[in-house]
Amino acid sequence: MSISKKTQGDVDARTAAVLQAAQYAAQYLNGIGARSVAPSPLAAAGMEPLRGPLPEESTPPEIVLEQLYASGSPMTIANSGGRYFGFVNGGTVPAAMGAGVLVNAWDQNAGLQILSPVSAQLEETALEWVRELLGLPAGTGGAVVTGATMANFCGLAAARHALLERAGWNVEEDGLFGAPELHVLVGDEVHTSLTKALSLLGLGKSRVTRIPVDGQGRMRADALPPMNERTILCLQAGNVNTGAFDPADAICPRALSAGAWIHVDGAFGLWAATSSQYRHLVEGYDLADSWATDAHKWPNVGYDCGVAMVRDPGHLKAAMSMTAAYLAFGEKREPSHHNPEMSRRARGVELWAALRSLGREGMASIVERTCAHARRFAEGLRAAGYAVLNEVVINQVLVSFGSAEKTLEVVRRVQEDGTCWCGSTVWQGQTAMRISVSSWITSDADVELSLAAMLRVADAVEKS
Repeated sequence: MSISKKTQGDVDARTAAVLQAAQYAAQYLNGIGARSVAPSPLAAAGMEPLRGPLPEESTPPEIVLEQLYASGSPMTIANSGGRYFGFVNGGTVPAAMGAGVLVNAWDQNAGLQILSPVSAQLEETALEWVRELLGLPAGTGGAVVTGATMANFCGLAAARHALLERAGWNVEEDGLFGAPELHVLVGDEVHTSLTKALSLLGLGKSRVTRIPVDGQGRMRADALPPMNERTILCLQAGNVNTGAFDPADAICPRALSAGAWIHVDGAFGLWAATSSQYRHLVEGYDLADSWATDAHKWPNVGYDCGVAMVRDPGHLKAAMSMTAAYLAFGEKREPSHHNPEMSRRARGVELWAALRSLGREGMASIVERTCAHARRFAEGLRAAGYAVLNEVVINQVLVSFGSAEKTLEVVRRVQEDGTCWCGSTVWQGQTAMRISVSSWITSDADVELSLAAMLRVADAVEKS
């Protein structure tokens, strides 16, 4: 079969674009440690060439990429570097970053086996690896989704299906109008991604029962109300502010004996199971019925990648299945039967690549290194006389620099300084700077440089 000159030219143009983008990506990564973590004020002005009306004529891809690299790169947050400590954001390990290039080149639709055998099979393998790493029961299945919001959505959709089916109601066919009432219990410091998932499922944000928490944000087992077979109990593995874990070993047996469904929001905390040093924190969580976690946090797969796991994958499949005459469903596991989306990126390939590269030892190493960095931040800040508000159990540190006004000013100036980036929060009535150490690439030198910047800025605020 001969290839026309035009077709060959199109192939050559694609190859050239990939190589050009790879060169720009390498330059970006090589310079990430020397730049400000947050964009400079000048970067915003540099975005102007990317704005304006849509051109009437086509633009060559090499010009588009040149403009994007030159004007877009300075406006990024340096999440790929080692000194970004905001929002529990991980980096991207090399294997996942490289796999992302292949995923783009493959251009696979991960919805069906027939659309992409490679992505369907690697996704299934990666989910089994996640199950093993998290210590979940054999037979547990799941879905690769965008993040913890959709992972919570999937787990809670499976819960809604299972509990209403038990009550004789088909919620997928008949909806919630006239359905038996379900009761949802959450901790008082429940994450907003879970309440958003509840709202999307028609279970309501304000109809939940909020359970009091202790001084670290852990659900109090002694404050739980009676539960029954129409109760969904939502536990938290890794409080987004303190890193604290609900006492699952004390709560789960009671919930199970009542017939309740136990769902775990473990966006980052569940990965503590991969480390012998921190595994005790997740004791009892294997008794749950569903789990939600992020792979773009501690596993450092890159954005976006979340994982939903369900003990009985039949409940997830019942909640997510779809049918159409033109769709060719085979006998093997069909991704679209376990996922809210049909057409979607083959992000499971990047998850597979990251876990294959890291192995058990590498995953444990990320958890242990980042937790050690968090302890160093806490030690250094405490030694300088500042109040560390939480028990630093994993990778989260909350620090107060005095009044709310002083603390917010320190946060503002730290972000402006550019050495590192930390956000602010209000936790149990106290304003704090939140330090989240989640990236595989953060080094001891990054921590010391960042700590010095925090202390320098805090001292300047104190003297101002």
